[in-house]
Amino acid sequence: MIKLSATGFVQVFFVAINTYLIAKEVYAGVLVAAFLISLVWSFNVKRIAFGSVSDRLAYAVGAAIGSVAGLFTITHILLTFNF
Repeated sequence: MIKLSATGFVQVFFVAINTYLIAKEVYAGVLVAAFLISLVWSFNVKRIAFGSVSDRLAYAVGAAIGSVAGLFTITHILLTFNF
């Protein structure tokens, strides 16, 4: 359960970062974040597609927390470097 939550967290963490970077037109950041999203997704897809309901819930909880953490992280990084 923890592993699925962690992978959900990581994937959506980068989705949140990528969304913010797209809005700010930070092209290099978008490229890196999109690559990382796809890489993490390639490891997650099989586990989630064939997982149980509790597996999917664990993944979704991690993803929800990752979304908030990604937004928090990228806004603070960009504010620190005056983007």
